[in-house]
Amino acid sequence: MKDKIIITTGDPNGIGAEITLKALNKIDLPVSDVVIVSNSEIINFYGKLNKNYEIIEVPYKKSDILPGKVTAQAGEFSYMSLKKACELKGRAIVTAPVAKKALHLAGHNFNGQTEILQEYLSYDGQLAEMLFVSGNFRVLLLTRHCALKEVVLTKELVVEKVTTLYRFFTEKLRISEPKFALCGFNPHSGEDGILGREEIEILQPAVEFLRQRGINISKPLPADTLFAKYFDYDCIIANYHDQGLIPIKTLAGLKTVNMTIGLDVIRTSPGHGTAFDIAGKNIADETGMVQAMNTVRFL
Repeated sequence: MKDKIIITTGDPNGIGAEITLKALNKIDLPVSDVVIVSNSEIINFYGKLNKNYEIIEVPYKKSDILPGKVTAQAGEFSYMSLKKACELKGRAIVTAPVAKKALHLAGHNFNGQTEILQEYLSYDGQLAEMLFVSGNFRVLLLTRHCALKEVVLTKELVVEKVTTLYRFFTEKLRISEPKFALCGFNPHSGEDGILGREEIEILQPAVEFLRQRGINISKPLPADTLFAKYFDYDCIIANYHDQGLIPIKTLAGLKTVNMTIGLDVIRTSPGHGTAFDIAGKNIADETGMVQAMNTVRFL
């Protein structure tokens, strides 16, 4: 399986299977390149593949396919599909969206697929990181899915995550001297400590340490103006979820790809969710899944 792209279809009650089928039919990946981890009942319910791709079956009853519903059965299927995808040791994984609530109903208390990937693919202290990509617009999140009041930064955390990002750029993307911009944590980057001291006490010391290691990273810059200049940098580093994702999703929309880096296997996914409100209506836009597949296809 080491040369295969492993594809999961996500929550069986969302748009995952539909956009997977539409994307595969549109970009016409070779049969030899793809393995789908899903269930034939789900695939047949939502459409038809133009090619005879290999399907590794995860048990699921046709009677449990309930478009738009959040169920424990769907959460269990989502979890087991991703676990199987990790076990296959492919060259890349592409995941359709899952529902966190369904995962939790099934007893799998992860905050998303990134955390499950880390659970099964990490070794020697590897950490999975979330990098959002649309062409040359890239955003790394220093913290992931947590309440805003629980966002905690340390110098060590910033150094670790930016170092992982640097390795990804130099080793995977083959960009020898990537240029990074770091968002300030507070409004106006704290205004010299008047509006907060995270920049002075955490971010700037991390920047100085990283620069000593040869990494080209800016001082903490005001986030409200930084994203308008994204094209000047190879990646912008955001402190928390919405600080980074509102700008890129506003600009790129469905073309935004969620990429997991820091593990041996690259994973991509559409930047959107399960869209339960339109599940089963055959009106879902496959653009995000196409982008996710093409991103790993050309790595």
